[in-house]
Amino acid sequence: QVQLVESGGGLVQAGGSLRLSCAASGRTFSSYAMGWIRQAPGKEREFVAAIRWSGVTYYADSVKGRVTISRDNAKNTVLLQMNSLKPEDSAVYYCVVGSWSTVVAGTCEYWGQGTQVTVSS
Repeated sequence: QVQLVESGGGLVQAGGSLRLSCAASGRTFSSYAMGWIRQAPGKEREFVAAIRWSGVTYYADSVKGRVTISRDNAKNTVLLQMNSLKPEDSAVYYCVVGSWSTVVAGTCEYWGQGTQVTVSS
């Protein structure tokens, strides 16, 4: 059974930083992409960032230049370093695993429970 466990959310002032972490277990994740999807209250889910097993990354325009995604394949973990945070970044952030296309589309099979990020102005 696949499990994705996120940590690292919290409350931060605008301009601050947070690092989200996700530990995956339950299967071999080689050839799978990992990523982050967020959802703010009353809004649709929004792709944030994705990373291939090879390390190739892709970011949403809304976070490009402020966010860095990385992964440790040996530990099955993925990190999301978020800098220069804005109030509009406030959302529940979900760690996801799946094929590249499903991660980017937010339709992947495996989701974490989510971690809340709140950015105060």
